[in-house]
Amino acid sequence: MSEKPKTILLGCIADDFTGATDLANNLVRAGMRVVQTIGIPSQPVSGEVDAVVVALKSRTISPPEAVRQSLDALRWLQEQGARQIYFKYCSTFDSLFSGETRGNIGPVTEALMQALDCDITIATPAFPDNQRSVFKGHLFVGDRLLNESGMQNHPLTPMTDPDLVRVMQQQCAGKVGLVDYAVVSRGPDAVRERMRQLKAEGVSVAIVDAVTNDDLLRLGPALAELALVTAGSGVAIALPANFGLSPSPRASALPAAAGLRAIVSGSCSLATNRQVTDFIERGGKAWALDPLRIAAGDDVVSDVLQWAGALLPSGPVLVYSTAQSVDVKSVQARLGVEAAGAMVESALAAIARGLVEQGVRQLIVAGGETSGACVQALHIAQMQIGAQIDPGVPWCHAATPEAPEGGLHIALKSGNFGGDDFFTRAFEVLA
Repeated sequence: MSEKPKTILLGCIADDFTGATDLANNLVRAGMRVVQTIGIPSQPVSGEVDAVVVALKSRTISPPEAVRQSLDALRWLQEQGARQIYFKYCSTFDSLFSGETRGNIGPVTEALMQALDCDITIATPAFPDNQRSVFKGHLFVGDRLLNESGMQNHPLTPMTDPDLVRVMQQQCAGKVGLVDYAVVSRGPDAVRERMRQLKAEGVSVAIVDAVTNDDLLRLGPALAELALVTAGSGVAIALPANFGLSPSPRASALPAAAGLRAIVSGSCSLATNRQVTDFIERGGKAWALDPLRIAAGDDVVSDVLQWAGALLPSGPVLVYSTAQSVDVKSVQARLGVEAAGAMVESALAAIARGLVEQGVRQLIVAGGETSGACVQALHIAQMQIGAQIDPGVPWCHAATPEAPEGGLHIALKSGNFGGDDFFTRAFEVLA
């Protein structure tokens, strides 16, 4: 008699790879045993698992394709018996914005709601641990409104409006409302009552204010009966308790780390720029990729790997395409936005694979698009989620053909996350 397939408590769909590990990290911290898959698996995950995060690369693709992929992920999660579905997007609420396309978050949310027969859900990118807060429906990054935080200059998904009700309404066919801070501060019963009021008014998606973790923890119990939750990763700290789970060291246990160390960075965010600068100022060895050399047909990948091979035994190396906004725009003007991004991603992915083939077993990848390209180049199908390095960024462990014995420890860092010394301190966590 065959063994009955395991069922999972929480099934998650993330719109990029670093966002997936960000979410998984918060679930692990709150006591869930989590596996992250790269794309939609062809079979059930193995081992003791409370939650599965399906990582898609759908943030910057067309809304119809993002919807299709998300619905495919939903069907797989339903087959695993997931009791609740979580759609995770970035804490800066960004997705494809081009021409008539106003973003993917709204279309994916409404498609999932329809598939789940869900008449109302919430939306909040609040993540106080990483200085993302929502107040009166407006998104702040630290003490700055979203459109003054640097995100207005993002090369792929610029955000120029901090009013999330307005942003979401542009993306949704249904009505968007607000559960404001005054309601959240009164606790779960007040949130439930406000949701009932909004539903009666025809609202299907409610933006929710949250300024502190206490706000998220008050919100959590009010979400227990929702078929679908949509949010950044912040709300995840409050959901495991709804399933009777609490923080436990065993949730984040990974195999012991060994091998050489390296960093591959494709993010051009302000945070990653500071991290690159900090690493170099500390004496770290670094190679700056030149997109124009790649476009000219130079074998930049081989040059980088030859350089790195001589230096890796003496400490971590950094390969980066990180640059200031004005420099990125200059390259994009010469090569085209999509062409420039694709060339750099492809080169960084090939470099990451080559570094692992040279013996790197502790690898940091910075940037959502870069992370997606690298894990695909490394043929990683799923990752076990481990301890947090900085809010939103855990170490993970994965099997890959390029590291046949012992696997690979890998950290996928969102461009906006992490302290200035992240690239140095991350390896100390594994020591």
